[in-house]
Amino acid sequence: MVGSFDQRVKALPALGLGLSTEYGAMRSEGALDLFEARAQLPHCARLLELGVEVDKGLDEDALKWIAEGGATTYHFLDINLHEPQDFNEVWLARVRALIAEASPAWLCGDAGLWHVGPRAQGHMLLLPPLLTRDAAYALADGIIRLREETGLEVLPENPPGHVFVGPMHLLDFFALVCERADTGMLLDLAHLSIFQQARGHTPTTALDGFPLERVVEVHMAGGQWRSLEGLSLIEDAHTPTILPETWEALECAGPQMSELRAVVFECERNPLRDCAPELERLHKRLSALITPQAPLHQAL
Repeated sequence: MVGSFDQRVKALPALGLGLSTEYGAMRSEGALDLFEARAQLPHCARLLELGVEVDKGLDEDALKWIAEGGATTYHFLDINLHEPQDFNEVWLARVRALIAEASPAWLCGDAGLWHVGPRAQGHMLLLPPLLTRDAAYALADGIIRLREETGLEVLPENPPGHVFVGPMHLLDFFALVCERADTGMLLDLAHLSIFQQARGHTPTTALDGFPLERVVEVHMAGGQWRSLEGLSLIEDAHTPTILPETWEALECAGPQMSELRAVVFECERNPLRDCAPELERLHKRLSALITPQAPLHQAL
């Protein structure tokens, strides 16, 4: 892709508030009915983030959404961006085919380890990256390559985790990634809350030094406090209720996100009646956050 991030981001559409899914997620008992959500709360279901493993492809719900002209983003679940061997031609060809089918606005995904050793269906391991400068550079190189291979923006997401190895703060690590790759960012504030709690920080630690103008997408999700043998931690449970720590981070960071295009509420395994209150609360915040000058997706 030609041009700097500051130039490229101007062409990205404003997608608004949406939902996420993975293959078969909405067919499980008690799961969110995507099309019920769109019918009853259309302002809260403007896009669908597709969690994709190329070996599985797209399920019936995703294909129906696409056929009806719904906006999408492509969230990869099977690429270790820092490992050059993951960019094999078979995988890349299948990614391009899925992009042609779904027409996503951009690619995104947790920038950690989705597998150890050769890629295999069903690994879904997801470990956080090493928080070192060398690891940040390797990750940035992978982002650049995937952007060049697909012609789409590639937004790294800060992954969840309770144990992080390396001296850097997670936000400082991704600030370095964004600078080196000249990329935007998918900032998952629920994941950030987990990191901050695990490291003994406040919910807003290091946000003042992060380039929030590079945040194109935000993830919000509910979490659960757990106590295991005396250790308190936050579980990335995707429950319908967002923790106060995550809201605090949004209130702090939101006004500085000058290029924000989308907010995704990850609640796919909960019924709409349970998710609706937080969806409405998020929608009220969006008018002050989504970049007003960005081109709107045609379905809005």
